[in-house]
Amino acid sequence: MRITRRNILKLAGVASSAAALPGALRAEGMTGTGAAATQLPFALTTPIHVGEAALRVRDLDLMVRYYAAMLGLEELRRENGTSVLGAGGSPLLHLVHTPDASFEAPDAAGLFHIAYLMPSRADLARWLVHIAATQVPVTGFADHSVSEAVYLTDPEGNGVEVYSDRPRESWKWQDGVVTMGTHPLDIDSIIALADTTRDGYRTAPDRLRIGHIHLKVGEIAKARTFYGDAIGLTSTRGERKDAGFFSSGGYHHHVAFNIWSSEGAGTRDNARTGLAWFSLALAGKAELSARKERLQRAGISFATTEGYTDVVDPWGTNVRLVVS
Repeated sequence: MRITRRNILKLAGVASSAAALPGALRAEGMTGTGAAATQLPFALTTPIHVGEAALRVRDLDLMVRYYAAMLGLEELRRENGTSVLGAGGSPLLHLVHTPDASFEAPDAAGLFHIAYLMPSRADLARWLVHIAATQVPVTGFADHSVSEAVYLTDPEGNGVEVYSDRPRESWKWQDGVVTMGTHPLDIDSIIALADTTRDGYRTAPDRLRIGHIHLKVGEIAKARTFYGDAIGLTSTRGERKDAGFFSSGGYHHHVAFNIWSSEGAGTRDNARTGLAWFSLALAGKAELSARKERLQRAGISFATTEGYTDVVDPWGTNVRLVVS
C-alpha cells in the first residue's frame, strides 16, 4: 500500500493538517491560536544538552514493546527491574519497573513530553511512513518554524514528541528571542523524501537523540530561577508568564516548562509513575564545576556520586548532571 498524507492524518482522526493543529496546540499548551552521516544534530553539540531520561512504569514489557515498535529503540540491557533503550548503542530511555505505582495525576508537576530529535528531515519522513504503515496513534502535528513535530502519548500517558530541526541558519532571532510558532505541518513535503510504497524504518537512526525535555511545573518564576540562574541555561523565548524555554549554545530549547495544567502544583510523589530523572550532559569537567558553583551560590544542595551529580528541582524532579 502506498502511504499518503491522508493515511498519516487518519492516525490523529482528522482529514487535514489544519484539523490536526488542535492536538499539536494541546501538546504545546495552546488553545486555538542536514548533516554528515557521522555528525550529531546541533542540539547535541552545545556546552549543555539533554542526555537520557528515565520513566517509572507499571507494565515494563508493554512499554518496551511500544517504544520498540513506535520509535525503533532497541533494548540495550535489562537489569534490576530497569530496561535501558537506545539508538545506535547509545542509551536514551530508562524504563524503571514500578508495578504497584499509581498513575501520576494530570495536574501534577512532572513530564509534559520527551522530545526525540531525528537526525534529518528524511529520517522524519521514513518514520512518518512507518507509523502510518503500523497504525501508531498520534495526537497532533505542527510546524514550529524552527522544527517540524509529531506528538504522541505512550500507553501510560507520557507525552512524546518526535521532530526534526530546520537548518539553524533559517531560525529567526531578535534580541535573544527565537521565533517559534505552531502552524499546520506540510506532511506532503516531508513524506516526499521517503519511499511511500514500503515501510523502510525498522530501527531508530543511529544518531537519534533526545533533543529536549518539556516539563510541567507549579510556578514559572521558580522554574526560571532553578533552570536559568542555578543550572545556567539561557531563556530563548523571553519572559512568558505561562511557560519558559531555555537552552545552551544558541539552540531553540533544551528544557521547556509550563503551568498550563499544573499551576500551583506541589512536590511530586515519587511513588507514582512518570518522569524519574533526566540528564543534562556537560562538555567537560569545567562545565560541571561551574554548575556546582552556581548551585552552591543559590543555596541548592546536590549529591555527587561516581559518574554524575543529582540535583532536584523545586517540584521533586531529579536532574542528573553528567560529563559527556
